[in-house]
Amino acid sequence: MFVPKNLRIQEKEHIAQFISEHSFGVVVSDTLDATHIPFTFKQEEGEQGVLYGHIARANPHIQQLTGENALVIFSGPHAYISPSWYENGPGVPTWNYAAVHCKGRASLLNDDETIQAMDDLVAKYEPALLDNKTLMPEEYQDKLRRGVVGFKVIIEHIDAKEKLGQQRKVPDQQGVFKALQESAELGDIQLANYMHKRQLGVGDIQ
Repeated sequence: MFVPKNLRIQEKEHIAQFISEHSFGVVVSDTLDATHIPFTFKQEEGEQGVLYGHIARANPHIQQLTGENALVIFSGPHAYISPSWYENGPGVPTWNYAAVHCKGRASLLNDDETIQAMDDLVAKYEPALLDNKTLMPEEYQDKLRRGVVGFKVIIEHIDAKEKLGQQRKVPDQQGVFKALQESAELGDIQLANYMHKRQLGVGDIQ
């Protein structure tokens, strides 16, 4: 992913937060096979963190995640930007978005590590389920676990980008932000909320 210096996310804490909030990623191997799955990110492991996931044992992609290079893509909110939203021309249509790419080496987990990775994922989204033995009895979990394989990606490089129009003049930023806020499109509203949270591309609006 091409990341101009002025659009790069610099803060490690925000990158970690971004991955946590947009954790349904795409893992791509050297063969260009790709699988969409949720990840957990442990920033404290390794130099740049480690991603954990699991896929179906029947998925042939698992053969490409054994000591091989891997790219994991996390996509945030995105939306079409009209040049009519700028205060002054010239302008052309564009697309604003936020995304994080993590490159590293993938390797398979053993059975105990896979169980821990799956428990960590459940704990993130619905921790009460871990103690609900009526809904998730152990024998049922054990049966399903035999059908999946866990893996991790030790991150070696991260590209993190926020293309939110923050490089434009303040009136143009305000025009775009206002249009996104007032839009009926869910993607537009999500992008506006993200911009407001990050205070990027919103002009001097607080």
